Amino acid sequence: MVGLHREGVAAGRPHFVTTEPFTVGATCVLDEQAARHMRVLRLDPGALVGVRDGYGHVGAGQLVRLSKVQAHIVITHAERMAPLPEVHLLVPVADRDRMLWLAEKACELGCTSWRPVLWRRSRSVSPRGEGVAFQHKVMARMHSALAQSEGAWLPQVFPEAPLDRALLAAPPGDRVVLDPAGSPMIGEAAGPLSEPLVLAIGPEGGIEADELEALLGSGFRPVRLGPTILRFETAAVAALAIARTALGTHPLSHPSS
Repeated sequence: MVGLHREGVAAGRPHFVTTEPFTVGATCVLDEQAARHMRVLRLDPGALVGVRDGYGHVGAGQLVRLSKVQAHIVITHAERMAPLPEVHLLVPVADRDRMLWLAEKACELGCTSWRPVLWRRSRSVSPRGEGVAFQHKVMARMHSALAQSEGAWLPQVFPEAPLDRALLAAPPGDRVVLDPAGSPMIGEAAGPLSEPLVLAIGPEGGIEADELEALLGSGFRPVRLGPTILRFETAAVAALAIARTALGTHPLSHPSS
């Protein structure tokens, strides 16, 4: 983003995620991780920073106190951003590090929800990303990505589930599954995408025939991204970027008090 003019109340400033709501004139207290980051950046009292809560609220304020465990920010501006068109991800339970990388990129691209699926081929992966502790790591990566990307909304993070439960929990709407035999996702031959959109990404090695049949029976249509077989994290990022471009954005924001 160097050299680009960015608009907004917190443009061009260091950004931090808070877990508490904030309003103009109030003091926002940030946690130890944020305080550590501020010390790394060598911020002093009086510095201007951006804050966001992951639920649409974006603000700016002045650092008034910095300790080893907390940072105190007096909020000077605040606004609420409209949510992006809904794009829900069904991601495979897979290699832990690659899932964490994808969690960052999915947040940067503004995915609405993140639901890991235990595909049949997921069970042979080791070490795989699952369990409560791993879910907390996913959320931590998303917090960091939200601040870096200057986004406003965190994805809703769900625990892993077998395919049948994931299909029952998936929201209604336009549903697509990435499949090398599907129709193009982009280009003249591609069908339109509409929100809410659910994107299903299969595991390494592909989706089993009966799993694909279950997806098709739940209203998913197969689409492909190109002539080669992509790793799951590459495919997910490419599909999400296409969806974001196709669906556009909603009106941006309105001030909050």
